[in-house]
Amino acid sequence: MAAVRVHSSIQSSLCILSHPLYSTSRHLKTRLHFPRPLFSSPSFSSGRALFCSCRADNFKGSEREVSDSFVLTTPLYYVNAPPHMGSAYTTIAADAIARFQRLSGKKVIFITGTDEHGEKIATAAAACGSSPSEHCDVISQAYKTLWQDLDIAYDKFIRTTNPKHEAIVKEFYSRVLANGDIYRADYEGLYCINCEEYKDEKELLENNCCPMHLKPCVLRKEDNYFFALSKYQKLLEETLTQNPDFVQPSFRLNEVQSWIKSGLRDFSISRASVDWGIPVPNDNKQTIYVWFDALLGYISALSEDNEQPDLQSAVSSGWPASLHLIGKDILRFHAVYWPAMLLSAGLSLPKMVFGHGFLTKDGMKMGKSLGNTLEPNDLVQRFGSDAVRYFFLREVEFGNDGDYSEDRFINIVNAHLANTIGNLLNRTLGLLKKNCQSTLAVDSTLAAEGNAFKDTVDKLVEKAKFQYENLSLSSACEAVLEIGNAGNLYIDERAPWSLFKQGAAASEAAAKDLVIILEAMRIIAIALSPVTPRLSLRIYEQLGYTKEQFNATTWSETEWGGLKSGQVMAQPKPVFARIEIEAEVGDGGEAAKKVVKKKEKIPHTQGVAQA
Repeated sequence: MAAVRVHSSIQSSLCILSHPLYSTSRHLKTRLHFPRPLFSSPSFSSGRALFCSCRADNFKGSEREVSDSFVLTTPLYYVNAPPHMGSAYTTIAADAIARFQRLSGKKVIFITGTDEHGEKIATAAAACGSSPSEHCDVISQAYKTLWQDLDIAYDKFIRTTNPKHEAIVKEFYSRVLANGDIYRADYEGLYCINCEEYKDEKELLENNCCPMHLKPCVLRKEDNYFFALSKYQKLLEETLTQNPDFVQPSFRLNEVQSWIKSGLRDFSISRASVDWGIPVPNDNKQTIYVWFDALLGYISALSEDNEQPDLQSAVSSGWPASLHLIGKDILRFHAVYWPAMLLSAGLSLPKMVFGHGFLTKDGMKMGKSLGNTLEPNDLVQRFGSDAVRYFFLREVEFGNDGDYSEDRFINIVNAHLANTIGNLLNRTLGLLKKNCQSTLAVDSTLAAEGNAFKDTVDKLVEKAKFQYENLSLSSACEAVLEIGNAGNLYIDERAPWSLFKQGAAASEAAAKDLVIILEAMRIIAIALSPVTPRLSLRIYEQLGYTKEQFNATTWSETEWGGLKSGQVMAQPKPVFARIEIEAEVGDGGEAAKKVVKKKEKIPHTQGVAQA
């Protein structure tokens, strides 16, 4: 059992909570028992609005609720090791959502960054023979480089070692302290160094091993500061009842409600044994537990670099967030602890916390600690950013777990991007060059008069929009792909290559058919651009537009009627390379796979596009 001693001078010492945003969900069951007055619930009204209005008086009017703004965040990724595919997946999904919201006319602030404090950081740095600061610089830059390679268009990148972040954390802490929600106590318990968290014996495996990291926990005793989480149990229960969309997908809400109903326990928010962190104000013998530190990055990121950092100005620049996008393993911190912290500080809660599933490889969860990772840098170098982005967003139903298989990766990318989309564009432009000097004969609106194909495209565009809006990214990809499937069916049935040979009216009809298909391709380029921005740009340029015109597009331009008579298309050039596997024989005679980009001439009626 834990030995506990409550200090009488609660207000004289300060503490703060934080923890790595990449890590796994933890059950903070401290087994602490304190006199009842410490946890007396505040006299909150059951009808009190909990979203965008539960702030202290001096914050009234400082938080913005603007219909045309959209603030979303990824976790702040822990820098004990370079980025892996799990963190890349979250960020790709966030980028697709951000790009769609920008297309829809929203003022987007897309926040990502790195969590750089804690015991594991210092340990990892020492293992590499560098200082924690140097280690953080290297790994944080690795994230930025990978995000660039994956075409991640973030607006804010926050590092928790940034001085403005530390200032915001300390100010936020002072508000929580002033609300009477921080106290000091002794704690003794089993501690997982990888989780950076005390564990309850009930959740541990044999030999007190952590179920996530499969390593023994160590016995520790510390004099720490605690956050009065239990004080907010009733209010959090009411919050989730009144705002069922706060946690998504819906089945994750049940998980969170179960945690809360089982009884919330106060937890330690400082560490006496960790030097690499933000010092607890007025107590330099302790540092702030990384979760209390890192979660504040969502707010500190909103501070402008050229202004003095303070909580009110940061909040007024974009808080509350529209969406926290996280892995399901850190749902407890974002859906229980973070809301309680915000309520304590008198700030509004984010509008939604979405916990997506895990990626697996060979049926096992991937993670740095387990040494079972899929390297995103390797995937991007071998297949390109569009292929990586498309596969994981199309093949993993957002919110559920998904598995990676290289064979399936190659098959899906080839079938969807190279064949269905790339080849349709290439063969159509080839026919246009051969028969119409690459020039459109009529407006796309006139070409589609009375044509059911246009209605099909319109319906699929609306479906894609609905799915994007509801974070159903796989279904959005499917809807756009269906436009390509419909286009291939249309051109095969109409056989314009035969109509051109007949001349006269048949030739005019064939010219209209090509305009119809190219208009569908223009719409595909816009509708798929949140997922495959580079491929979409290449398609748009093939249609005779500039990069600047592509960057200025909005979702409203997915409406039929963009192509006009007399527009000149670019010379046909395949927009996506087919991935091929060739067998290699090593020095020892063993066979191995080699991934290559197949460069081949594309047949008239079948084949694939290439870069």
